[in-house]
Amino acid sequence: MVGTLTNRCEWDSDRDKDHRQGRREKGAVMDTIGGMFKEQTEKYGDRAMMKSKVDGAWKEISWNQFYSKARNLGLGLISLGVQPGDRVAIFSTNSPQWQMSDVAILSIGAADVPLYATITAKQAEYIISDSGSRVIFVGSEEHMDRVLQVKDNLPELIKIVTMDNAESDNPDVITLDALIKVGEEYAGKEEFDRRLEAVKPYDLCSIVYTSGTTGNPKGVMLTHDNFLSNVKAASSLITVNDTDVCLSFLPLSHVLERMSGYYTSVFNGVLIVHAQSIDTLVDDLTDIRPHWMVSVPRLYEKVHAGVLANVESESEFKQKVFKWAVGVGGEVSKLTVNHKPIPFGLKIKHKIANKLVFSKIYEKMGGRLRFFVSGGAPLAKEIAEFFHAMGILILEGYGLTETSPVITCNLPGAVRFGTVGHPIPDVDVKIAPDGEILAKGPNIMKGYWNRPEETAEALEGGWLHTGDIGHFDDDGFLHITDRKKDLIVTAGGKNVAPQNIENTLKLNKYIDQVCVIGDRRKYLSALIVPSFDELEAWANNEGIVFDARVALLTDDRVDKLYRDILAQALVEFDRHERVVKFTLLPEEMTEASGLLTPTLKVKRKVVTDRFGEDIDKMYE
Repeated sequence: MVGTLTNRCEWDSDRDKDHRQGRREKGAVMDTIGGMFKEQTEKYGDRAMMKSKVDGAWKEISWNQFYSKARNLGLGLISLGVQPGDRVAIFSTNSPQWQMSDVAILSIGAADVPLYATITAKQAEYIISDSGSRVIFVGSEEHMDRVLQVKDNLPELIKIVTMDNAESDNPDVITLDALIKVGEEYAGKEEFDRRLEAVKPYDLCSIVYTSGTTGNPKGVMLTHDNFLSNVKAASSLITVNDTDVCLSFLPLSHVLERMSGYYTSVFNGVLIVHAQSIDTLVDDLTDIRPHWMVSVPRLYEKVHAGVLANVESESEFKQKVFKWAVGVGGEVSKLTVNHKPIPFGLKIKHKIANKLVFSKIYEKMGGRLRFFVSGGAPLAKEIAEFFHAMGILILEGYGLTETSPVITCNLPGAVRFGTVGHPIPDVDVKIAPDGEILAKGPNIMKGYWNRPEETAEALEGGWLHTGDIGHFDDDGFLHITDRKKDLIVTAGGKNVAPQNIENTLKLNKYIDQVCVIGDRRKYLSALIVPSFDELEAWANNEGIVFDARVALLTDDRVDKLYRDILAQALVEFDRHERVVKFTLLPEEMTEASGLLTPTLKVKRKVVTDRFGEDIDKMYE
């Protein structure tokens, strides 16, 4: 029997399309991305829309300033010959110029193709070629050089626009300012408005390429309505005000940041501030004092580890106070999420805990934070509970690039840690007989660019097959077990979800990263990246002398430390889910090394290939 959780009657795409088309004809101009920006600019005018750091100082851009440049960029693209339906790529880190380019492209009926700023020239060549992009915006001279390396292989690419105004002798390169100037001088300015009005909600908005953990990435075709249906659903569930400040941190090429931190902010008139980098994030939080922000679990794992490390450097008395405070916060958290009253005595204890401990951590995050949003990968239940015990709410949701991206989410008044919440309005979710999560709704992609067979497979029966395994609990909260393709089937025929094990192990202060191995093997093993600051401090206390990481990792006492950690951490797991052997890696897995996706998820196939010799040794 197939379990189903339905928020409304059976979704009918043609019926919904006619209904929303009717709304548009009645004057609902916010049914396209360009229409939304135009309406919000008319509403907010000279008020600050964005903030970013330029030459060491935070610089504001008003709605009028932003839209004027975006409009002229659009006219500049028209002058280059960009037609409705054409594709235009954006290859850059986050910046106001990224978003101006986005608005310009979408307002004239073209579709944009965002590229992660960290990909190689060869990877960029594949996406530009596959999408047939005619123009590309590049964020820096380095990005320009990567495109120029492969330009001869891209006959459809007619122009490279440098967003930082880097110049080149190549005649196919033009600076952003120069293209804006072309737009300012373009005679047929009414063409921009004509094209903007002609864009329909079901027109192609963006081709977003998946991270490509195996093989070449696929281009996910998303419409204006895909994005905006998600924006409107999110805005109906979570209170976001036009007095809010959102700190934008994830890459805009990632669909979660684009929908949540960017389009949802614009839809609600929120001030968007671009974080500088992960290294400056703590300072940015203090400076900007955001009301909310979106990130992936890796950030919360690092903050969790940092808080615990700071506590352990304090006196024994302060450590006891912290532990007591977290215990009190945990009691309050459990009562709060279960909508139960908090006893008077516990309220007093909580006020003391807040004054002594939590308020200091809260202030380091700006002092105005209402919530974090987590997505992109599973968040360990213990980390969500830890933050909430300190009074910081993390709302974990679930979705894919193919779903624009949100399918389900926890809400301020409906939270269950360890789950990804309930389906959002207008989205239906059901569980297939094999446990796979299926979804249907207005946020589901049109398909994969130039891949009709894979589109038909993914959308078989009118439902998106997510590739994730999960189940609903009795209260309708969705639990994600693992990625279907990541499930390990041992030689003994046992099914193992590696992410559950990995998230548990990463809670230990001596473990930074872990990848569990074991498919078609007789037992589980793991590749572990230690938290080297913690491990080296432990080694010094133990009197272990070492001159390099490799020497430290081969010490018998370190081996025993990690054997004990694994045994204790996994004691509640079934025997076939326990890690039998492990290898300690001397270097962190990073995106630059090719072992992580741009959203900081482990590329399992790449990792197992790269460390194949080490893995084989664990099974000798």
